[in-house]
Amino acid sequence: MWIINYLEKIIEHPEEMKKTKKYFLYFGIALVVVDIIIHIPQLHLVHIYFFWDWIPGFSSFYGILSTYLIIVISKWLGHELLMKPEDFYND
Repeated sequence: MWIINYLEKIIEHPEEMKKTKKYFLYFGIALVVVDIIIHIPQLHLVHIYFFWDWIPGFSSFYGILSTYLIIVISKWLGHELLMKPEDFYND
């Protein structure tokens, strides 16, 4: 139940939204760093299928970037193609 209260707080207060976005950004950066720390000692043990498998932290960076792009492009498509003006159905 606390999550619902927190989500309502985020929606109602823009400064809370900015703080939450900042925490998610820090969390994503931490994931990339942890992936690099775990990946480097195991490079000689990993069977490489693609050339980017040699790049430490690439998988987590790619995941974060692609998730961000999916959100941004979806919002843009929604606003440009799917949403109607507020008075669209008023004749």
